[in-house]
Amino acid sequence: MANAGVWIRVSTGHQDADNQVPDIEHFAAHHGHELTARYEVSESAWNGGKDGGEYRATLQRALDDAWAGKFSVIIVWALDRITREGAEGALRIIRQFRERGCTVVSVKESWLNGAPEVQDVLVAFAGWMAQQESARRSERIRAGLAKRRTEGKPVGRQPGAADRKPRKRSGYVAR
Repeated sequence: MANAGVWIRVSTGHQDADNQVPDIEHFAAHHGHELTARYEVSESAWNGGKDGGEYRATLQRALDDAWAGKFSVIIVWALDRITREGAEGALRIIRQFRERGCTVVSVKESWLNGAPEVQDVLVAFAGWMAQQESARRSERIRAGLAKRRTEGKPVGRQPGAADRKPRKRSGYVAR
């Protein structure tokens, strides 16, 4: 029975991390893993920022614990729960865990759970596909906004609209 860490992340306060837990526990039991560490993040993987943020600090703690031998497998519900940085980011994180004697496995992406050489190729391809889908989604949004403009419909923040919560200004210089 191998010791396993669990990585759980949700992007917003509207999501519940516990939704991932039953699938992860079933996967761990099926593969003979004993869950010995849990890393939970409730912010976007994009929001790590230069100061580190909750995501980066938790990722570093998981990497340190893998290095210390607390687990030899880290289970993610899906690869996008641990990174949204495309193929390069996913490969970097997988290799960082691998260098620490730890394997990244996914509940939802069984293709990720193979040999390291195959894993690298498939992660690179999946990351490329995710980037392509993101680009297509951006194109669809731009096309929809352009259509609204040509129809004379409002686009963007309407005059007099108020924020529901204060905007984050980190990374910007207040002028």
